[in-house]
Amino acid sequence: MPSLGADMRAAILMRWRVKPGDRVKRGDIIAEVETDKGLIEIEVFENGVVDQILAEPGKKLPVGTVLATIRGEGEPAPVIVTPPVVAPALEPVSEAKPPVRAAPMPHVRASPLARKSAQELGVDLSKVTGTGAGGVIEQADVLQAAAMTKEEKPLAPAEKFRRAVAAAMSRSNREIPHYYLATEIDMTRSLGWLTDQNAKRSLKDRLLVAVLLIKAVARALADVPELNGYWIDDQLQKKDAVHAGFAIALRQIGLIAPAIHDAHLKTLDELMAAIHDLIPRARSGRLRSSELTDATITITNLGDLGIETLFGVIYPPQVALVGFGKVANRPWAERGTIVVRPVLTATLSADHRATDGLRGAQFLEALNDRLQTPEKL
Repeated sequence: MPSLGADMRAAILMRWRVKPGDRVKRGDIIAEVETDKGLIEIEVFENGVVDQILAEPGKKLPVGTVLATIRGEGEPAPVIVTPPVVAPALEPVSEAKPPVRAAPMPHVRASPLARKSAQELGVDLSKVTGTGAGGVIEQADVLQAAAMTKEEKPLAPAEKFRRAVAAAMSRSNREIPHYYLATEIDMTRSLGWLTDQNAKRSLKDRLLVAVLLIKAVARALADVPELNGYWIDDQLQKKDAVHAGFAIALRQIGLIAPAIHDAHLKTLDELMAAIHDLIPRARSGRLRSSELTDATITITNLGDLGIETLFGVIYPPQVALVGFGKVANRPWAERGTIVVRPVLTATLSADHRATDGLRGAQFLEALNDRLQTPEKL
């Protein structure tokens, strides 16, 4: 059972799409699981043959549970050898036999507050997955484990989704030392170029401002690669590929940010096609597992709701989030005169463990430069 987000602890296996003996290749959908964020399609990441199905549909399974085994092409099926049963040798009776001591329990790393809460709530710490530094169990982990074991009334999808988001955002605010930067960008050149391009296109092939913003972020990350990656095990893991998490509004629920894979390599038309594909699937709860786990940075835009400036919360283990407000006409100083320009406020929320304000400022400067030359995107 894969982890499909910082907030996920378990999921319900809904159905298999493969059976033993089926050949699979990387990217194939092999199963469907239900999480608090909806029905997710599980992809396979190895080529091979399905050997055994070990989990039955309908069961709620913790992250890390083995669902199936896959063997490589040409590999023989594993042979299970049962060792012979050997009767234990009889020991001579001893009048002064030393007492039998139980084997010591494995050491569990947990904070003092987590241990106290576990004792009060009757939670077995050996069965709790820690989200703290180095896997240390924190109080929030114990509380979530206790909540999972309680008999609760079924939650509506919207309630389940909000609970999942709350868990992720609580972890973000608890663990990530955020810093925030903002800059104003003159969008005259970008909007003018976009208008000229769309005039040559049919209505269905027209580009949105969003694709310029996504591509500009992806290109700017080449200058500041430290913002593209994850903070795991107390270190930054930079990623070469830019998988842009694109925030999508779900009706009456909130936002979800599935990944647009390889945004740095896609053309503007390919990014537009990716957006048209993601939005309906996200809103109907039909996302793939890689789309929930692969995002290396998140991009959110609330401009269509009239918001001019926004400062987002980073989704762990990512280290940055870029926010865009609406494009608004504002006074703009240019060559000693005041003119009116369409201006966009871009913001950066970044993890201070991975970068500092200098690198964040350099990223926003690079972003501005990219949007001044839209024809190069």
